[in-house]
Amino acid sequence: MDGTRRKDIKPGLTVEIVLKADQRTGKQTRGVVKDILTSSPNHPHGIKVRLENGQVGRVKVIHT
Repeated sequence: MDGTRRKDIKPGLTVEIVLKADQRTGKQTRGVVKDILTSSPNHPHGIKVRLENGQVGRVKVIHT
């Protein structure tokens, strides 16, 4: 599942995000969602979240 729809993402889910610094390479970082930062219902590049370790990025993959 991709991370373009806000309703699919909840705190506590394990996701893969792309950090701002990794946007050029597309390197993904795995973590657990703490906060959802994007307020709109969807975003073409992925919903922006903060992970429990404090990293912020856009969701690319949602692990179920």
